[in-house]
Amino acid sequence: MLRSAGILQVGADGEGAHEIARRSRGTPRIANRLLRRVRDVAEVRHDGRVTGDIARAGLAVFEVDELGLDRLDHAVLDAVIETFSGGPVGLTTLAAAVGEEPDTVEDVVEPYLIQLGFIQRTPRGRLATERAYAHVGRAPRGRLPI
Repeated sequence: MLRSAGILQVGADGEGAHEIARRSRGTPRIANRLLRRVRDVAEVRHDGRVTGDIARAGLAVFEVDELGLDRLDHAVLDAVIETFSGGPVGLTTLAAAVGEEPDTVEDVVEPYLIQLGFIQRTPRGRLATERAYAHVGRAPRGRLPI
């Protein structure tokens, strides 16, 4: 991440670079995209240097949470949990609910949500796990929040 910051001529400290890298899903392409976005926030709202606090603030502006989930990831989780009561829900129905192409949901969003243990792909459709409910601060149907 510090190497990418140097290539982009962005002043970044170790904490800022670490924060961006931590939320990049272990994917260099995503890390570079997040770095460019945070750089823009740092230049417009601050002195141009990416520190830990500025990285967190910039990532919040772009709605990237602590685990690296973005707006589309949250839309998929919300659709499965709220709209479809935790599932099962088919891919095309889920994609239509979030306004994306089924290929985008299947190839871009699902792999990371599955890796985190937030959704399960079953023969009947996608299901939200208890971890997904916990992450969005909701209780599974039929359970009280504890």
